[in-house]
Amino acid sequence: MNETFLEPAADTLRAWALDEDLKRTVLASPPLAAAAERIARRYTAGATADHAIDAVRAGVRRGHTGSIDYAGESIRDAATARHETDVFLGLIDAVRAADVPTAISFDLSHVGSLVDPGLGLAHARELAAASAPLGTALMISAEGSDRTDLVLDLYEALSAEFDHVGITLQARLHRTPADLRRMLRRPGPVRLVKGAFLESDDVAHKRGSAELTAAYLDLAGELLAARHPVLLATHDEALVDALRERHGDDALQAPGVEFEMLQGLGTELLDRLHHEGFSTREYLIFGDNWWLYALNRIAEDPTRVITALADLRQA
Repeated sequence: MNETFLEPAADTLRAWALDEDLKRTVLASPPLAAAAERIARRYTAGATADHAIDAVRAGVRRGHTGSIDYAGESIRDAATARHETDVFLGLIDAVRAADVPTAISFDLSHVGSLVDPGLGLAHARELAAASAPLGTALMISAEGSDRTDLVLDLYEALSAEFDHVGITLQARLHRTPADLRRMLRRPGPVRLVKGAFLESDDVAHKRGSAELTAAYLDLAGELLAARHPVLLATHDEALVDALRERHGDDALQAPGVEFEMLQGLGTELLDRLHHEGFSTREYLIFGDNWWLYALNRIAEDPTRVITALADLRQA
């Protein structure tokens, strides 16, 4: 595919991911909804927490720990935020009962931070208290740059009470080096991602650019030098190779350092890293509200549209 068209295609997919009218139109049509669900199936563990736990068990058999997220974001009313928080609490109970090695991941906007920051913090505090006995991390996901201050402020408040709560930082954002220095004052793990959101050039490095790669490598180096717990979240094999060349396998195999990759992406690479002695984690998502997540996964590499078309042939 001509590289000239990839970036505009990615931007279109990301715009569709945020288009609530388009989402409602597609999901209101049974044939379109069924087709979209078949495409999304590659990137999701299933409809329920039990499906996600089964997927973690499958990952454990391959040598990986898990990270489970419940699909959803940008909740705009308090009653829905309460309901979604209860789903997360049910997930935590299910993980405890199943005794599987998995972190819990969530968006603050999924539990009410856009309704009211205090509500989002109160709900997140419930999740932190419930997950603390699991002996694993509760990871706050990244959101668009317009929400970064809110996310980091609420994270700081939460991590002052719970040291197992971690945060996700986006290497693409120009502001992230300063944000990282701030986050290193907190004990929780940092998940380092490239960044999947539609952002302007004055806010973020261009996707696929040498500047983005350099930013990721520099941020990873700062985390490794500080011996801070870190999830290197990428399925970009070239970036993984660059991390190994720049920082060395000994540093990347140190306690508290993990490679994390998304279900359906980088599977063979993650398996290979495990067999080469690295700590590895597979990120899984469940639930029916997969629209934004699945479209962003395809937007990361628009050639996956071809894979999506092939998936439509699957029963």
